[in-house]
Amino acid sequence: MKKRELAAQWVVKHGEMLACPICQAAFTVVGNQSIRCTNGHQWDFNRAGFIHFLQGASAQNGYDQVMLAARRRVLTAGLFKPMVEVINTHLPSQPIRLIDVGTGEGTPLAQLEKLRHQADDALAGFDISKAGVNLATQLDPAKLFFCVADLRKLPFQTASLDAVIELFSPADYDEFDRVLKPGGKVLKIIPTGNYLRELRNLLYPADDQHRNYDNHLVKERFLRRYPNGTVIPINYRFKLAPELRKDLVAMSPLHWGKQARQLGEAELANLAEVTVEVELLHA
Repeated sequence: MKKRELAAQWVVKHGEMLACPICQAAFTVVGNQSIRCTNGHQWDFNRAGFIHFLQGASAQNGYDQVMLAARRRVLTAGLFKPMVEVINTHLPSQPIRLIDVGTGEGTPLAQLEKLRHQADDALAGFDISKAGVNLATQLDPAKLFFCVADLRKLPFQTASLDAVIELFSPADYDEFDRVLKPGGKVLKIIPTGNYLRELRNLLYPADDQHRNYDNHLVKERFLRRYPNGTVIPINYRFKLAPELRKDLVAMSPLHWGKQARQLGEAELANLAEVTVEVELLHA
């Protein structure tokens, strides 16, 4: 079965959680080629099996095919999997409707789906990057729905979702609160100053701002929005096979800084193991 047909089947089953990003109306006509809302706005499934909900060209976020392919290899090896496992412990065991914000190439969402073993879940991911979503549709188009969409204008119905997860991506809490059901969960992963410190130390001199990272303003904003929210530390070490060390550098925006060094084989050998220290913000 073609990917666009699998995506259409997903929408037939779970389409009541979707909304037209132009007018917020429900989609009432679903075919193998397109969907149409009650006000006549039509969106097409492309051959890769996703819908491009952004009007005009996709936004550029710096994540190109090379970077995303490197990210896929490192995440498939398990770099983020312990985070996904902790997120799963804070989700209901019964079927849920969930979106992954800034899903990129989709590996964390696919790992969550496998952890849950819940056939009736409705799991969707979106990103502004067409390249990322295009890669995400290679994972499991029968179980996961992906789209290109705007964080500020989510293509999901008001009060339709049980959870919003977000790993290292921007947030729009007004939109999150709009699409969540009463009692729905926001689960946000942010890095601490020690996240991938080995890579930071190799790339930048001690006095460079990229070497000393501080995310307290993001955490404070979350807790102001959700005063009863909790902060859950997640700390572990991750071993990198030699063939994944260049990929770790390539997948991270850390190497974008003007002062970032080009790492040779001898320096890459120091990335045999890296520190993963993040916080799960839970509300």
